[in-house]
Amino acid sequence: MKTLRYVPRFAVLFSMLALVSCGGAEMGQESEADLVERARGIHERVITLDTHNDISPANFTEERNYTMDLPTQVNLPKMIEGGLDVSWLVVFVGQGPLTDEGYAAATQSAMDKFNAIHWLTEEKAPDQIELAYTSDDVRRIAASGKKVAMIAIENAYQVGVDLDNIRKFEELGGRYMSLAHNGHSQFSDSNTGERDGVWLYNGLSELGRQAVAEMNKWGIMIDISHPSKPAIMEMFELSQAPIMASHSAARALGDVSRNLDDEQLVALKENGGVVQTVAFRSYVDPVKNTANREAEDGLFNEIATGMGFAMLDRRAVRDLGMEARAAYDAQMDELREMAAPRMEAEVTSVAPPVDVSDFVDHIDYMVELIGLEHVGISSDFDGGGGVTGWDSAAETFNVTLELVRRGYTEEEIGQLWSGNILRVLDEVQAVAREIQDAS
Repeated sequence: MKTLRYVPRFAVLFSMLALVSCGGAEMGQESEADLVERARGIHERVITLDTHNDISPANFTEERNYTMDLPTQVNLPKMIEGGLDVSWLVVFVGQGPLTDEGYAAATQSAMDKFNAIHWLTEEKAPDQIELAYTSDDVRRIAASGKKVAMIAIENAYQVGVDLDNIRKFEELGGRYMSLAHNGHSQFSDSNTGERDGVWLYNGLSELGRQAVAEMNKWGIMIDISHPSKPAIMEMFELSQAPIMASHSAARALGDVSRNLDDEQLVALKENGGVVQTVAFRSYVDPVKNTANREAEDGLFNEIATGMGFAMLDRRAVRDLGMEARAAYDAQMDELREMAAPRMEAEVTSVAPPVDVSDFVDHIDYMVELIGLEHVGISSDFDGGGGVTGWDSAAETFNVTLELVRRGYTEEEIGQLWSGNILRVLDEVQAVAREIQDAS
Protein backbone atom coordinates (compact mmCIF):
# COMPACT_ATOMS: atom_id res chain seq x y z
CA MET A 1 0.00 0.00 0.00
CA LYS A 2 1.28 3.45 -0.92
CA THR A 3 1.99 5.45 2.23
CA LEU A 4 3.44 8.63 0.76
CA ARG A 5 0.99 11.52 0.95
CA TYR A 6 0.61 13.57 -2.21
CA VAL A 7 2.21 16.99 -1.80
CA PRO A 8 0.52 19.47 -4.15
CA ARG A 9 2.77 21.51 -6.38
CA PHE A 10 1.10 24.76 -5.40
CA ALA A 11 1.73 24.08 -1.71
CA VAL A 12 5.39 23.36 -2.45
CA LEU A 13 5.70 26.52 -4.55
CA PHE A 14 4.06 28.65 -1.90
CA SER A 15 6.32 27.22 0.83
CA MET A 16 9.42 27.89 -1.28
CA LEU A 17 8.36 31.46 -1.87
CA ALA A 18 7.87 31.93 1.86
CA LEU A 19 11.30 30.51 2.60
CA VAL A 20 13.15 32.74 0.16
CA SER A 21 11.37 35.78 1.59
CA CYS A 22 13.67 35.55 4.59
CA GLY A 23 13.25 39.17 5.47
CA GLY A 24 9.64 38.61 6.57
CA ALA A 25 7.38 41.64 6.39
CA GLU A 26 10.37 43.84 5.52
CA MET A 27 10.84 41.79 2.31
CA GLY A 28 7.16 42.05 1.40
CA GLN A 29 6.00 38.69 2.77
CA GLU A 30 2.22 38.70 3.16
CA SER A 31 0.92 38.48 6.72
CA GLU A 32 -1.78 36.00 7.65
CA ALA A 33 -4.29 38.79 8.16
CA ASP A 34 -3.47 40.26 4.75
CA LEU A 35 -3.76 36.84 3.07
CA VAL A 36 -7.19 36.25 4.62
CA GLU A 37 -8.33 39.74 3.60
CA ARG A 38 -7.10 39.13 0.04
CA ALA A 39 -8.90 35.78 -0.05
CA ARG A 40 -12.13 37.40 1.15
CA GLY A 41 -11.92 39.94 -1.65
CA ILE A 42 -11.45 37.16 -4.23
CA HIS A 43 -14.29 35.16 -2.71
CA GLU A 44 -16.64 38.11 -3.00
CA ARG A 45 -15.69 38.87 -6.61
CA VAL A 46 -15.76 35.41 -8.20
CA ILE A 47 -18.96 33.43 -8.78
CA THR A 48 -18.88 30.47 -6.41
CA LEU A 49 -20.80 27.50 -7.76
CA ASP A 50 -21.34 24.07 -6.21
CA THR A 51 -22.53 21.49 -8.74
CA HIS A 52 -24.10 18.90 -6.44
CA ASN A 53 -26.51 19.53 -3.55
CA ASP A 54 -29.17 16.92 -2.78
CA ILE A 55 -32.67 17.94 -1.71
CA SER A 56 -35.78 16.51 -0.09
CA PRO A 57 -39.26 17.79 -1.02
CA ALA A 58 -40.00 17.78 2.72
CA ASN A 59 -37.79 20.89 2.92
CA PHE A 60 -39.83 22.75 0.30
CA THR A 61 -43.05 23.52 2.18
CA GLU A 62 -44.48 26.64 3.77
CA GLU A 63 -43.65 25.26 7.22
CA ARG A 64 -40.12 24.12 6.41
CA ASN A 65 -38.08 25.54 3.54
CA TYR A 66 -34.74 26.93 2.41
CA THR A 67 -35.51 30.49 3.50
CA MET A 68 -34.94 29.08 7.02
CA ASP A 69 -31.65 27.93 8.54
CA LEU A 70 -32.63 24.27 8.55
CA PRO A 71 -30.23 21.56 9.74
CA THR A 72 -29.48 20.92 6.05
CA GLN A 73 -25.98 21.64 4.77
CA VAL A 74 -27.43 23.94 2.11
CA ASN A 75 -30.14 26.58 2.48
CA LEU A 76 -30.35 30.30 1.80
CA PRO A 77 -29.05 31.51 5.19
CA LYS A 78 -26.03 29.20 4.91
CA MET A 79 -25.38 30.25 1.31
CA ILE A 80 -25.44 33.89 2.38
CA GLU A 81 -23.16 33.26 5.37
CA GLY A 82 -20.58 31.35 3.35
CA GLY A 83 -20.77 33.37 0.17
CA LEU A 84 -21.97 30.48 -2.03
CA ASP A 85 -23.59 32.06 -5.07
CA VAL A 86 -24.90 29.07 -7.03
CA SER A 87 -26.40 25.82 -5.76
CA TRP A 88 -27.04 23.07 -8.28
CA LEU A 89 -30.05 21.31 -6.72
CA VAL A 90 -30.32 17.62 -7.53
CA VAL A 91 -33.38 15.77 -8.77
CA PHE A 92 -32.26 12.36 -7.52
CA VAL A 93 -34.12 9.06 -7.57
CA GLY A 94 -32.46 5.93 -6.21
CA GLN A 95 -32.17 2.86 -8.39
CA GLY A 96 -35.23 0.61 -8.31
CA PRO A 97 -36.65 -2.28 -10.34
CA LEU A 98 -36.37 -2.13 -14.13
CA THR A 99 -40.13 -2.45 -14.59
CA ASP A 100 -42.94 -0.23 -15.86
CA GLU A 101 -44.12 0.23 -12.27
CA GLY A 102 -40.63 1.14 -11.11
CA TYR A 103 -40.17 3.67 -13.91
CA ALA A 104 -43.56 5.30 -13.23
CA ALA A 105 -42.80 5.69 -9.53
CA ALA A 106 -39.35 7.12 -10.30
CA THR A 107 -40.75 9.66 -12.77
CA GLN A 108 -43.30 10.81 -10.20
CA SER A 109 -40.58 11.15 -7.56
CA ALA A 110 -38.55 13.21 -10.00
CA MET A 111 -41.49 15.51 -10.72
CA ASP A 112 -41.95 16.08 -6.99
CA LYS A 113 -38.38 17.42 -6.84
CA PHE A 114 -38.63 19.48 -10.01
CA ASN A 115 -41.82 21.04 -8.63
CA ALA A 116 -40.17 21.73 -5.28
CA ILE A 117 -37.32 23.66 -6.90
CA HIS A 118 -39.68 25.67 -9.09
CA TRP A 119 -41.86 26.42 -6.06
CA LEU A 120 -38.88 27.80 -4.11
CA THR A 121 -37.57 29.94 -6.94
CA GLU A 122 -40.87 31.11 -8.45
CA GLU A 123 -43.34 31.25 -5.56
CA LYS A 124 -41.73 31.15 -2.14
CA ALA A 125 -38.56 33.21 -2.52
CA PRO A 126 -38.15 34.67 -6.02
CA ASP A 127 -36.72 37.82 -4.42
CA GLN A 128 -33.90 35.74 -2.89
CA ILE A 129 -33.12 32.97 -5.39
CA GLU A 130 -33.77 32.50 -9.10
CA LEU A 131 -33.50 29.50 -11.42
CA ALA A 132 -30.80 29.71 -14.11
CA TYR A 133 -30.97 27.92 -17.46
CA THR A 134 -27.79 29.34 -19.07
CA SER A 135 -24.42 30.74 -18.06
CA ASP A 136 -25.71 34.23 -18.91
CA ASP A 137 -28.56 33.65 -16.43
CA VAL A 138 -26.03 32.71 -13.75
CA ARG A 139 -24.03 35.89 -14.24
CA ARG A 140 -27.12 38.11 -14.44
CA ILE A 141 -28.74 36.68 -11.31
CA ALA A 142 -25.50 36.72 -9.30
CA ALA A 143 -24.91 40.37 -10.30
CA SER A 144 -28.40 41.24 -9.04
CA GLY A 145 -27.46 40.09 -5.53
CA LYS A 146 -29.78 37.07 -5.52
CA LYS A 147 -28.68 33.48 -5.11
CA VAL A 148 -28.81 31.16 -8.10
CA ALA A 149 -30.41 27.72 -8.35
CA MET A 150 -29.68 25.26 -11.12
CA ILE A 151 -31.13 21.77 -11.62
CA ALA A 152 -29.32 18.46 -12.01
CA ILE A 153 -30.75 15.00 -12.72
CA GLU A 154 -29.00 12.19 -10.86
CA ASN A 155 -29.81 8.73 -12.21
CA ALA A 156 -31.62 8.57 -15.53
CA TYR A 157 -33.68 5.71 -14.10
CA GLN A 158 -36.39 8.36 -13.63
CA VAL A 159 -36.55 8.88 -17.42
CA GLY A 160 -38.05 5.40 -17.76
CA VAL A 161 -37.90 4.08 -21.33
CA ASP A 162 -39.57 7.12 -22.91
CA LEU A 163 -36.69 9.21 -24.24
CA ASP A 164 -39.07 12.15 -24.74
CA ASN A 165 -38.70 12.64 -20.99
CA ILE A 166 -35.14 13.84 -21.62
CA ARG A 167 -36.46 16.88 -23.48
CA LYS A 168 -39.17 17.33 -20.86
CA PHE A 169 -36.56 17.38 -18.08
CA GLU A 170 -34.46 19.86 -20.06
CA GLU A 171 -37.46 22.17 -20.43
CA LEU A 172 -37.97 21.99 -16.67
CA GLY A 173 -34.40 23.22 -16.18
CA GLY A 174 -32.35 20.03 -15.96
CA ARG A 175 -28.85 20.85 -17.16
CA TYR A 176 -26.91 17.65 -16.48
CA MET A 177 -27.85 14.01 -16.01
CA SER A 178 -26.09 10.80 -15.03
CA LEU A 179 -27.15 7.60 -16.78
CA ALA A 180 -26.75 5.50 -13.63
CA HIS A 181 -26.39 5.83 -9.87
CA ASN A 182 -25.62 3.10 -7.33
CA GLY A 183 -27.04 0.17 -9.24
CA HIS A 184 -27.38 -0.68 -12.91
CA SER A 185 -30.09 1.27 -14.72
CA GLN A 186 -31.88 0.65 -18.00
CA PHE A 187 -29.22 2.86 -19.61
CA SER A 188 -25.89 1.98 -18.07
CA ASP A 189 -23.88 -0.18 -15.74
CA SER A 190 -22.97 1.46 -12.44
CA ASN A 191 -19.58 1.73 -10.78
CA THR A 192 -21.04 -0.54 -8.08
CA GLY A 193 -20.43 -3.54 -10.31
CA GLU A 194 -16.84 -3.42 -9.07
CA ARG A 195 -18.08 -4.77 -5.73
CA ASP A 196 -19.46 -8.07 -7.03
CA GLY A 197 -18.37 -8.32 -10.66
CA VAL A 198 -21.99 -8.36 -11.83
CA TRP A 199 -22.74 -6.32 -14.95
CA LEU A 200 -25.79 -5.96 -17.19
CA TYR A 201 -24.24 -4.49 -20.35
CA ASN A 202 -20.45 -4.24 -19.91
CA GLY A 203 -20.93 -0.54 -20.55
CA LEU A 204 -24.01 1.16 -21.97
CA SER A 205 -27.22 -0.50 -23.10
CA GLU A 206 -28.59 0.29 -26.56
CA LEU A 207 -31.10 2.60 -24.84
CA GLY A 208 -28.16 4.28 -23.12
CA ARG A 209 -26.49 4.98 -26.45
CA GLN A 210 -29.71 6.55 -27.69
CA ALA A 211 -29.91 8.61 -24.50
CA VAL A 212 -26.42 10.04 -25.14
CA ALA A 213 -27.61 11.28 -28.54
CA GLU A 214 -30.78 12.77 -27.02
CA MET A 215 -28.83 14.57 -24.31
CA ASN A 216 -26.51 16.03 -26.95
CA LYS A 217 -29.54 17.13 -28.97
CA TRP A 218 -31.29 18.93 -26.14
CA GLY A 219 -28.28 20.44 -24.38
CA ILE A 220 -28.08 18.35 -21.22
CA MET A 221 -24.53 17.75 -20.00
CA ILE A 222 -23.62 14.07 -19.61
CA ASP A 223 -22.52 13.37 -16.03
CA ILE A 224 -20.08 10.48 -15.52
CA SER A 225 -19.80 10.51 -11.73
CA HIS A 226 -21.65 7.21 -11.11
CA PRO A 227 -21.55 4.90 -14.17
CA SER A 228 -18.98 2.12 -14.64
CA LYS A 229 -15.63 2.81 -16.30
CA PRO A 230 -16.52 0.91 -19.52
CA ALA A 231 -19.76 2.92 -19.75
CA ILE A 232 -17.87 6.17 -19.18
CA MET A 233 -15.29 5.38 -21.85
CA GLU A 234 -18.12 4.55 -24.26
CA MET A 235 -19.75 7.91 -23.53
CA PHE A 236 -16.52 9.68 -24.49
CA GLU A 237 -16.60 7.89 -27.83
CA LEU A 238 -20.27 8.67 -28.52
CA SER A 239 -20.80 12.20 -27.26
CA GLN A 240 -20.55 15.09 -29.70
CA ALA A 241 -20.29 17.53 -26.78
CA PRO A 242 -18.02 17.92 -23.74
CA ILE A 243 -18.79 15.71 -20.73
CA MET A 244 -18.67 16.52 -17.01
CA ALA A 245 -18.27 14.64 -13.75
CA SER A 246 -20.55 16.41 -11.29
CA HIS A 247 -19.01 15.11 -8.07
CA SER A 248 -15.92 12.90 -8.31
CA ALA A 249 -12.36 13.00 -7.01
CA ALA A 250 -9.04 11.51 -8.20
CA ARG A 251 -8.76 7.73 -7.84
CA ALA A 252 -4.98 8.03 -7.60
CA LEU A 253 -5.45 9.71 -4.20
CA GLY A 254 -8.65 7.97 -3.06
CA ASP A 255 -8.96 4.44 -4.41
CA VAL A 256 -12.73 4.03 -4.57
CA SER A 257 -14.85 3.17 -7.61
CA ARG A 258 -16.68 6.51 -7.49
CA ASN A 259 -13.48 8.40 -8.30
CA LEU A 260 -11.92 8.81 -11.74
CA ASP A 261 -8.60 7.17 -12.58
CA ASP A 262 -5.91 8.87 -14.64
CA GLU A 263 -7.05 7.26 -17.91
CA GLN A 264 -10.56 8.61 -17.40
CA LEU A 265 -9.27 12.04 -16.43
CA VAL A 266 -7.06 12.28 -19.51
CA ALA A 267 -10.01 11.20 -21.69
CA LEU A 268 -12.08 13.94 -20.04
CA LYS A 269 -9.41 16.49 -20.93
CA GLU A 270 -9.31 15.29 -24.54
CA ASN A 271 -13.10 15.54 -24.64
CA GLY A 272 -12.95 19.16 -23.43
CA GLY A 273 -14.94 18.41 -20.29
CA VAL A 274 -14.58 19.15 -16.58
CA VAL A 275 -14.39 17.16 -13.34
CA GLN A 276 -16.07 18.79 -10.36
CA THR A 277 -13.83 17.72 -7.47
CA VAL A 278 -16.00 16.38 -4.66
CA ALA A 279 -15.52 17.14 -0.96
CA PHE A 280 -16.77 13.73 0.19
CA ARG A 281 -14.69 12.42 3.07
CA SER A 282 -14.58 8.76 2.11
CA TYR A 283 -13.69 9.60 -1.52
CA VAL A 284 -11.04 12.18 -0.64
CA ASP A 285 -9.11 9.93 1.77
CA PRO A 286 -10.85 6.63 2.55
CA VAL A 287 -8.13 5.38 4.90
CA LYS A 288 -7.97 8.56 6.96
CA ASN A 289 -11.75 8.81 7.03
CA THR A 290 -12.23 5.23 8.23
CA ALA A 291 -9.86 5.77 11.13
CA ASN A 292 -11.61 8.99 12.12
CA ARG A 293 -15.11 7.49 11.83
CA GLU A 294 -14.17 4.50 13.95
CA ALA A 295 -12.81 6.76 16.69
CA GLU A 296 -15.85 9.06 16.53
CA ASP A 297 -18.35 6.19 16.41
CA GLY A 298 -16.76 4.64 19.46
CA LEU A 299 -17.22 7.84 21.45
CA PHE A 300 -20.72 8.56 20.09
CA ASN A 301 -21.96 5.02 20.68
CA GLU A 302 -20.75 5.10 24.27
CA ILE A 303 -22.64 8.34 24.91
CA ALA A 304 -25.72 7.20 22.94
CA THR A 305 -25.94 4.03 25.04
CA GLY A 306 -26.01 6.11 28.18
CA MET A 307 -28.77 8.26 26.65
CA GLY A 308 -30.81 5.25 25.58
CA PHE A 309 -30.60 6.60 22.02
CA ALA A 310 -30.25 4.43 18.89
CA MET A 311 -28.07 6.05 16.23
CA LEU A 312 -29.06 5.51 12.57
CA ASP A 313 -27.04 5.38 9.36
CA ARG A 314 -27.41 8.17 6.77
CA ARG A 315 -29.88 6.27 4.60
CA ALA A 316 -32.15 5.54 7.55
CA VAL A 317 -32.02 9.20 8.61
CA ARG A 318 -32.99 10.38 5.10
CA ASP A 319 -35.98 8.03 5.18
CA LEU A 320 -37.40 9.52 8.39
CA GLY A 321 -40.56 11.61 8.25
CA MET A 322 -40.37 15.32 9.02
CA GLU A 323 -41.30 15.08 12.72
CA ALA A 324 -39.18 11.99 13.34
CA ARG A 325 -36.22 13.66 11.59
CA ALA A 326 -36.57 16.77 13.75
CA ALA A 327 -36.64 14.64 16.91
CA TYR A 328 -33.64 12.62 15.75
CA ASP A 329 -31.66 15.78 14.89
CA ALA A 330 -32.42 17.19 18.34
CA GLN A 331 -31.06 14.05 20.02
CA MET A 332 -27.97 14.12 17.80
CA ASP A 333 -27.37 17.76 18.75
CA GLU A 334 -27.56 16.77 22.41
CA LEU A 335 -25.20 13.87 21.81
CA ARG A 336 -22.65 16.08 20.02
CA GLU A 337 -22.83 18.62 22.83
CA MET A 338 -22.04 15.90 25.35
CA ALA A 339 -19.22 14.56 23.17
CA ALA A 340 -17.62 17.95 22.48
CA PRO A 341 -15.38 18.13 25.58
CA ARG A 342 -13.88 14.73 24.71
CA MET A 343 -13.52 15.07 20.93
CA GLU A 344 -10.03 16.55 20.80
CA ALA A 345 -8.41 14.03 23.14
CA GLU A 346 -10.29 10.91 22.04
CA VAL A 347 -10.90 11.52 18.33
CA THR A 348 -9.21 14.45 16.60
CA SER A 349 -5.74 14.04 18.09
CA VAL A 350 -5.84 10.27 17.59
CA ALA A 351 -7.43 10.12 14.13
CA PRO A 352 -7.73 13.55 12.45
CA PRO A 353 -10.69 14.08 10.12
CA VAL A 354 -10.47 14.57 6.37
CA ASP A 355 -10.30 18.32 5.87
CA VAL A 356 -10.21 21.12 3.30
CA SER A 357 -6.50 20.65 2.77
CA ASP A 358 -6.99 16.98 1.86
CA PHE A 359 -9.78 18.02 -0.51
CA VAL A 360 -7.67 20.65 -2.28
CA ASP A 361 -4.93 18.03 -2.70
CA HIS A 362 -7.29 16.42 -5.24
CA ILE A 363 -7.78 19.73 -7.03
CA ASP A 364 -4.00 20.19 -7.20
CA TYR A 365 -3.49 16.65 -8.48
CA MET A 366 -6.03 16.97 -11.27
CA VAL A 367 -4.88 20.47 -12.23
CA GLU A 368 -1.38 19.08 -12.59
CA LEU A 369 -2.57 16.07 -14.61
CA ILE A 370 -5.15 17.55 -17.00
CA GLY A 371 -4.96 21.32 -16.68
CA LEU A 372 -6.81 23.86 -14.58
CA GLU A 373 -9.46 24.51 -17.25
CA HIS A 374 -10.80 20.97 -16.76
CA VAL A 375 -11.25 21.08 -12.96
CA GLY A 376 -14.08 22.44 -10.80
CA ILE A 377 -15.59 22.17 -7.31
CA SER A 378 -18.52 20.32 -5.73
CA SER A 379 -19.58 19.22 -2.26
CA ASP A 380 -22.34 16.57 -2.48
CA PHE A 381 -23.91 18.36 0.50
CA ASP A 382 -27.02 16.70 1.94
CA GLY A 383 -26.00 13.55 0.08
CA GLY A 384 -23.15 12.51 2.37
CA GLY A 385 -20.61 15.12 1.32
CA GLY A 386 -18.55 17.58 3.33
CA VAL A 387 -15.12 17.71 4.91
CA THR A 388 -13.90 19.42 8.05
CA GLY A 389 -13.69 23.09 7.17
CA TRP A 390 -16.26 22.79 4.38
CA ASP A 391 -19.11 20.91 5.99
CA SER A 392 -21.92 23.23 4.89
CA ALA A 393 -22.48 26.11 2.51
CA ALA A 394 -21.79 28.42 5.47
CA GLU A 395 -18.09 27.43 5.32
CA THR A 396 -17.59 27.93 1.58
CA PHE A 397 -15.01 30.69 2.07
CA ASN A 398 -12.57 28.17 3.53
CA VAL A 399 -12.14 26.54 0.13
CA THR A 400 -11.19 29.84 -1.47
CA LEU A 401 -8.83 30.56 1.41
CA GLU A 402 -7.03 27.24 0.93
CA LEU A 403 -6.72 27.87 -2.80
CA VAL A 404 -5.21 31.29 -2.10
CA ARG A 405 -2.76 29.72 0.37
CA ARG A 406 -1.58 27.40 -2.39
CA GLY A 407 -0.87 30.21 -4.81
CA TYR A 408 -3.85 30.11 -7.15
CA THR A 409 -4.63 33.49 -8.71
CA GLU A 410 -8.01 35.19 -8.66
CA GLU A 411 -8.58 34.28 -12.31
CA GLU A 412 -7.74 30.63 -11.65
CA ILE A 413 -9.98 30.50 -8.58
CA GLY A 414 -12.83 31.96 -10.64
CA GLN A 415 -12.30 29.24 -13.24
CA LEU A 416 -12.32 26.50 -10.62
CA TRP A 417 -15.42 27.79 -8.87
CA SER A 418 -17.58 28.43 -11.92
CA GLY A 419 -15.80 29.45 -15.10
CA ASN A 420 -14.92 25.95 -16.26
CA ILE A 421 -18.32 24.33 -15.71
CA LEU A 422 -20.14 27.29 -17.29
CA ARG A 423 -17.84 27.05 -20.30
CA VAL A 424 -18.78 23.38 -20.69
CA LEU A 425 -22.49 24.23 -20.35
CA ASP A 426 -22.11 26.86 -23.09
CA GLU A 427 -20.40 24.38 -25.41
CA VAL A 428 -22.98 21.65 -24.76
CA GLN A 429 -25.83 24.05 -25.51
CA ALA A 430 -24.06 25.27 -28.66
CA VAL A 431 -23.71 21.67 -29.91
CA ALA A 432 -27.42 21.14 -29.19
CA ARG A 433 -28.37 24.13 -31.35
CA GLU A 434 -26.22 22.79 -34.19
CA ILE A 435 -27.85 19.35 -33.99
CA GLN A 436 -31.34 20.83 -33.88
CA ASP A 437 -30.60 23.13 -36.82
CA ALA A 438 -29.35 20.19 -38.87
CA SER A 439 -32.34 17.95 -38.12
